[in-house]
Amino acid sequence: MTDTGTDPVPAPDPVPAPDPALDNERWKERGVMLRVFVYVFATHAFAGFVWLLFYVGQNAQK
Repeated sequence: MTDTGTDPVPAPDPVPAPDPALDNERWKERGVMLRVFVYVFATHAFAGFVWLLFYVGQNAQK
């Protein structure tokens, strides 16, 4: 056995593969945020429409 006097260079750590569970959680979080945005927007649009109906009804010619 020959000794060159140098230590062997350790292999670099392998890059871990992306975890599919994390991608799934991010996708679910995006879906929830999208639904919340749509529900809030739809609720406000409906409330504005109802307010408009009351406004037009109050100011209608009788």
